[in-house]
Amino acid sequence: MIVRILGEGQLRVPNEHLDALNELDARLEAAVNAGDEEGFRGALTGLLEQVRAVGTKLPDDSLEESDLFLPPEDATVDEVKELLGEEGLIPG
Repeated sequence: MIVRILGEGQLRVPNEHLDALNELDARLEAAVNAGDEEGFRGALTGLLEQVRAVGTKLPDDSLEESDLFLPPEDATVDEVKELLGEEGLIPG
C-alpha cells in the first residue's frame, strides 16, 4: 500500500502492518472525537512515526497513486477531523 504523508512524500508500507496501523488510527480517532489535544498530538505522532518506521520512502518524482493520505505532523484536530472517514484515516 502507498501512503502519502501530506507535505512529506510517499512511503510503501507492507500490508502486514495494516492491523498495527489501524490500532494507532483508532487511538487518533478517539482523541479527535473527544477533543483531547494532548492525546491527539501523541496519537498522530505515533501513527506517523510507525508509518515511517515500517515504510520505504519512494523517490520524490514517483508517480504512484496513493492509497492513503495522512495529515502532516503539525496538523490541528480540526484539520484531521475533516480527513477522517467512517473508518478513520486508515480503512480496515
